Amino acid sequence: MTEMDNLIKKIKEQMELSEEGQGSVATQPSFEKTMDRNDYPLYEKHPDLVRAPSGKKLADITLDSVLANEVNTQDLRVTKETLKYQGEIAADAGRGAIQQNFARAAELTVIPDERLLEMYGALRPYRSSKQELLDMAQELEDKYQATITANFFKEAANYYEVRKKLKGDN
Repeated sequence: MTEMDNLIKKIKEQMELSEEGQGSVATQPSFEKTMDRNDYPLYEKHPDLVRAPSGKKLADITLDSVLANEVNTQDLRVTKETLKYQGEIAADAGRGAIQQNFARAAELTVIPDERLLEMYGALRPYRSSKQELLDMAQELEDKYQATITANFFKEAANYYEVRKKLKGDN
């Protein structure tokens, strides 16, 4: 999907939620500017953009709110958008590899924790067949649109085949 397709999809989803009477929708603020090195650190320069997946602002997550049980584990997670912004900052600072790591991490935010741990466990040598790794790559692409990580799994499948690190090779 293109960025335009993603934007249209988000707007449509928000409109549908509004029509269903669910009140306000917790979303990231609209932000068109591409981040650069001058936006670092993001939490100081743009605290309004650093939000929990629940929509809570960074300023809402305090020791007092934790002690009052107003913060849960979902409020302590990073969002795809925040990782994207951090990646833009890294890219502008000439740190392309870090930007790629942020892009891959952003993809992973939509994958349930248990499934993600299963997948990464399957990457350990001798744990998976080539087809199992390729099937996971396909799942990453189709179900989660995680193309960077899917390519990583495809590379691992090919590398493990050459290096004899697949299930049954030991």
